[in-house]
Amino acid sequence: MTFDLQQAARDHLWLHFTRMGTYGSTDVPIIVRGDGCYLEDANGKRYLDGLAGLFAVQIGYSYGEEIGQAALAQMKELPFYTNWSYAHPRAIELAHEVAQLAPGDLNRVFFVSGGSEAVEAAWKLARQWHLVRGERRWKAIARRTAYHGTTMGALSINGIPALKNTFEPLVPETLHVRNTNRYHRPPGEAEEDFTAFLLDDLEQAILAAGPSTVAMVIMEPVQNAGGSFTPPAGYFQGVREICDRYGILLCADEVITGFGRLGDWFGSQVYDIKPDLVTSAKGLSSAYAAIGAVLATDRVFEPFLDEKAMYTHGMTFGGHPVMCAIALKNIEIMKRERVIENVRENESYFRGALEQLKELDIVGDVRGTGYFYAVELVRDRETRETFTDAESETLLRGFLSPRLFERGLICRADDRGDPVVQISPPLVAGRAEIDELTGTLGDVLAEAQERVDVRRAEPATRTPGQRVP
Repeated sequence: MTFDLQQAARDHLWLHFTRMGTYGSTDVPIIVRGDGCYLEDANGKRYLDGLAGLFAVQIGYSYGEEIGQAALAQMKELPFYTNWSYAHPRAIELAHEVAQLAPGDLNRVFFVSGGSEAVEAAWKLARQWHLVRGERRWKAIARRTAYHGTTMGALSINGIPALKNTFEPLVPETLHVRNTNRYHRPPGEAEEDFTAFLLDDLEQAILAAGPSTVAMVIMEPVQNAGGSFTPPAGYFQGVREICDRYGILLCADEVITGFGRLGDWFGSQVYDIKPDLVTSAKGLSSAYAAIGAVLATDRVFEPFLDEKAMYTHGMTFGGHPVMCAIALKNIEIMKRERVIENVRENESYFRGALEQLKELDIVGDVRGTGYFYAVELVRDRETRETFTDAESETLLRGFLSPRLFERGLICRADDRGDPVVQISPPLVAGRAEIDELTGTLGDVLAEAQERVDVRRAEPATRTPGQRVP
């Protein structure tokens, strides 16, 4: 008797963030194997993974056997024990390794199972840190359009209303400030003026909230949702100064940017952020295992050194020994194979290849750094006018996503902000993969331009123009 995977998928599997009704008449894409930067589906078709899973598979797909051996060895030695009041060698070794890689004095590592859990843990830690020091602070400040996870606390911190509205009321109280989307700022605005504008917006939000109530400011070094927003010069130094002035903890959400994505072990090193807390996951194990972590500075940890003090948070699988063994092997492979050096050596080439897409009128902006980019699509490049919601639906979901998949390229067409294509391949990708990715993307975007008359379309009802981010 043969097992019908396709029918079983339709009958029983509930996919994440997926319109399941789509698969009433079409096949569920079933990925069965991977090697290097490539995946293969159940029909034998190969795809270049231009999204690294979900910004996660740093070392690509060819190390399963080596990592599997590390997992097997740990399974034989100690398949599981908890981190509640106990330690085991792999958690200790991984905490030490991560602390050595992290910038500054981020010397304490609290393990969780993934990115959303890391954000939850960071917010809870920030709240309790203030409490044990004699202050009751509970509010969190994030940026508009920013994604920080899907559990109730992390979802509350998200700056994407469409993801939140279904689940309200959420955890109080979160505020959202402007992000670093430079593309829709006034033409000719000096970078230092943009930085000053953003910092004033942050400070005014803190003052309006009441500085003594704000526990944490959380920001990604490069914001993912909306399309790889990089910070202007002096921005994070200003954010750090404001947080210090009002006694607020600064958390760098590095679930995506950590472990090489931006060309260093942490994005906080790239932009000299000096955070009090760092959230991480994805690249910590190259997604070969479900593991995440919160990194804390010595200053944040210090109040918990009291004999009767305790951070009152934990979970069964945080610091699971097999997951830790896999993460340790992943870091070993990244060092041995010079994975981060590969990003540094190729990022300019990658950026240059993507910049050529600007020859297409439908491409308004290319932004990002390292191996983390977005291409923003526009109705009118001259005015930077975006698509209506209906046009975006037709363009992204109706054409771009299926056409890219048909052409053997996995990347992400995203309209959580303005319509963008997100590009984030495994960090082992070389120039051949970069050329294939940009070539295929360019061909499909040229087709999209033919389908959407960006110069003669009806005036849009959703017109950001020169709106602030």
